[in-house]
Amino acid sequence: MPKMKSNSGAKKRFKVTGSGKLKRKKAYKRHILTKKSNKRKRQLRKDAIVDKSNEKSIKRLIPYK
Repeated sequence: MPKMKSNSGAKKRFKVTGSGKLKRKKAYKRHILTKKSNKRKRQLRKDAIVDKSNEKSIKRLIPYK
C-alpha cells in the first residue's frame, strides 16, 4: 500500500495536542488592526481548538500527524 499524501496547507495550519485534539490559530489578526481594540487583538493571539464537526475532515488531510 503506498503512503498517503498529506495536505501541505493543512500541515502548516494545524497541530495535534497530546490528547489528540487539533489546535489552530484565530482569524482576523493579519491587517486593519488599528480599528480593533487591544482586548480583541490580545484574545486573537491565543490558539483555539478545532470544532468537533470539522475535526474528522481535517484529520483526513494530515494522516501522519
